[in-house]
Amino acid sequence: MSNKKSNTGKIFLGLGIGMILFLIIFVSMGKIVFSPSAHAVDNQFYNHIRLFSEVLSLVQDKYVEKVDIKELIYGAVSGMVRTLDCFSQFMDPDEYKEMKVETKGEFGGLGIRIAIRDNYLTVITPLPGTPAYRQGILPGDKIIKVGEEDIKDITLMEAVKKLRGPKGTKITITIFREGEKEPIEFTIIRDIIKIKSVRWRMLDHSIGYIHLLDFTENALEDFDKALSSLEKKGMKNFILDLRNNPGGLLTISVDVVKRFIGQEKLIVYTEGRDSNQELKFFADKKKKHSFYPMVVLVNKGSASASEIVAGAIQDWKRGVILGAQTFGKGSVQTVIPLSDGSALRLTTAKYYTPKGRCIHDIGITPDIDVSISRELEIKLMMQEEEKLIKKLNKKEKEIEKIEDVQLSRAIDILKAREFFLLPSLKEKEIKNEKKK
Repeated sequence: MSNKKSNTGKIFLGLGIGMILFLIIFVSMGKIVFSPSAHAVDNQFYNHIRLFSEVLSLVQDKYVEKVDIKELIYGAVSGMVRTLDCFSQFMDPDEYKEMKVETKGEFGGLGIRIAIRDNYLTVITPLPGTPAYRQGILPGDKIIKVGEEDIKDITLMEAVKKLRGPKGTKITITIFREGEKEPIEFTIIRDIIKIKSVRWRMLDHSIGYIHLLDFTENALEDFDKALSSLEKKGMKNFILDLRNNPGGLLTISVDVVKRFIGQEKLIVYTEGRDSNQELKFFADKKKKHSFYPMVVLVNKGSASASEIVAGAIQDWKRGVILGAQTFGKGSVQTVIPLSDGSALRLTTAKYYTPKGRCIHDIGITPDIDVSISRELEIKLMMQEEEKLIKKLNKKEKEIEKIEDVQLSRAIDILKAREFFLLPSLKEKEIKNEKKK
């Protein structure tokens, strides 16, 4: 049976482009029959369809074992979509259901956000408070094995199915990490992944700090509560930490920017082949919160919605972006349900910052580069978890303190005020708000 699956899998990829063309032709033919303005299909297109028909007929008649036509179609469509980019996917009904599980905000797994980069399953970021975070999995780690299975060329949804599982079960993954000579093996115990969006505190009498962990539906309400609380405590300077934030909902990222930027300024826009995908998102006439100097922390694990926020803040010079180059996930995926319960996740547009910078595959370059080593990043992650656990268990025992150099640099900048957010700029901002 394993040989059958292996051979069938090879056929799936080989038929990928042909099968999707076969499906498209029926749509196209429908348009030709029913739409008076439809144009004739190019002869070359028909030749591709003929080739697919020949191959399909040969497989059905001459392959050593009987094949399931549904499996052939699913495999062919999946193979075709895989050639587009690392974010587009075809999902069979089971995979589509699995994708929707995460929207419930709770599931059994490792606690990592993943993407496909260079044909390898790549960690965008580990989620704080999860098994993967505690084990020291890092943004950029490439997962090359699950158990003994080599998973190069795996799809995202196939990977999700392998990595998720009941609480308490073990899984062994092997990762390749840049800078390491040999792959590293981790055995991780799955847990229920509950995503908490916001952590916040006053760093001293004047500097407020919010670590925004994602951009889920509930994140904005928690973010607003944290901001209001910090302001009541006398916050005069603000640090927004988007490190290891993999993104989330576009609308939430736009709303976060509206807290700090007004005057109906452009926040982000999208462009795609379809004019319906060309959207622009603007700030309100007045921003939601007072003007105070701010620093935004980013790193390789900051992606998607995080990059939208950082890009808008940077383009409008509302704050300083500090840290390391971000992930570069700046594309829009539209999930399209299909007739049999499957679905297509298709890249339909790309994000651009207010000044027209494309985020996709590039990311946001910080104003001040403060890169840290992978070893230090692991230690800081572990330290943050220890602090949280001790706080939850109400244990006051001191732990070894490791300096967060990125956070320390942000604090120094805000205290010195030796950057472009000078008092004169604040006065100008206030005058502009009054004019509005």
